[in-house]
Amino acid sequence: MLKKYKTRTQSPKTNSTENAKEASKKDQKNQEEYLPLLEKSIKNPLWLSVSEAAKLGGVQTKTIRRAIKSNNLRYKVVGNRYSINLESLIAFKKYPWSRKYFDEKPQEGYFIWVRQQPDKPLITCVAISQAKTNQQLQNLLIIEKGITAESLVSCSALASGLCAKHQAQGKIVLKEGASLSYKHLHSWGKEDYVKPDYKFILEKGARLEYFYQLLNPPKELTFKTKISLLEKASANLNVIMRSKNSAINIEEEMDLLGKGAQGTVNLRLVAEKNTKIKAVNKLIAKAEGKGHLECQGMILDNQSSIELIPDLINKNKNSLLTHEASIGKINEEEINYLRARGLSQKEAINLIVNGFLHLNL
Repeated sequence: MLKKYKTRTQSPKTNSTENAKEASKKDQKNQEEYLPLLEKSIKNPLWLSVSEAAKLGGVQTKTIRRAIKSNNLRYKVVGNRYSINLESLIAFKKYPWSRKYFDEKPQEGYFIWVRQQPDKPLITCVAISQAKTNQQLQNLLIIEKGITAESLVSCSALASGLCAKHQAQGKIVLKEGASLSYKHLHSWGKEDYVKPDYKFILEKGARLEYFYQLLNPPKELTFKTKISLLEKASANLNVIMRSKNSAINIEEEMDLLGKGAQGTVNLRLVAEKNTKIKAVNKLIAKAEGKGHLECQGMILDNQSSIELIPDLINKNKNSLLTHEASIGKINEEEINYLRARGLSQKEAINLIVNGFLHLNL
C-alpha cells in the first residue's frame, strides 16, 4: 500500500540574512539547471531524497533514478532534494500487470494490494482543503484469492465554499473466493462538483457488500457504479442519499456474467429544497443468475424531483430479474402521531426520513 505523506521543508537556521539569501540563490540556480524537467503543477509536494523516495515507494533507488532520468516522474529540485509525486504511478511502473486496470497513466490516486489476510480494516481518506482544487484520482484495490477484507473509504471537503472538483476513477478487483465489505462515505461543500466512477470486478465465488452514503451533498454529483459478476459471485449494493439544493445523476449497472451469479441493488433517495435526482439502474443477465433492483424515493417539497429508471435486460432464459420502484411523500398521519407525542414538525420529519433511509444490512 502506498500512502501520501505531507511534509514541510525547513531551511537551515542561520543568524545571517546574507546566508539566507545566498541559500535561496543556490536553490534557484539548482532549479534552473533542471528547468526542462521542472513541473510547476505539483500539488501537495513530498520532499524526498532518492533513497527516501525508494523506501516509501517500495522500490530500489535505481528505479527512482531511471524514472527521473527518463522523465517518467513529475518532480522538481530544491536543495538537492526531489519533490516527487509517488501515488499510484509507482504501482503503474513497478507492476506491469496492474496497467490493464488503469484507463490511462495515473498521476494521482492510491494503490492497495491485499496479499495476506488483514486483521484490521483498510482505511482510506481523501480530502480537499484548498479552494478551486481539481482532484483527479485513479485508484486501484486488489483483494487476492480467498481473502476477507473490510474497506472504509472517506472522501470529503474540509471546508464549505471551496468550489472544488473531485473526480475519481476506481477499480476494485476481488479474486476467486475473496470477500469485501466496502463502506464509502461522502461529505462535500455546497459549491463542489463531484464525479466518482467505480468499477467492481468479482471473480468466481467472490462476495461484495457495498454501502454508500452521502452525508453532505455537493452542488452537482454524478455517481457511477458498475459491478461485473463472474461464476457464483454475489454482490449487494446499497446507496443512501439525502440531498438539498443539488443536482444528482446516478448511473448504476450490475452484470451477471457467470452461471450462478447473484446481485441486489437497494436505493433510498430523499430530495428537498430544489434538489433534482435522476437514477438509471441497469440489471443485465448474460448468464444464468438472479438479480433484484429496489428503488425508493421520497420528496419533501414541490421544488424537488426524483426520476427513477429501472432497466432490466435478460439475455438468458434461465435467469430471473425483478424490481420494485416507488416515489412518494411523508404520510401526514405519521407526522401528526409524532407531534402528538411532543416532537416538533422538523423533529418528526427528520425521524421519519431517518427511518426511511435506514437499511437492515
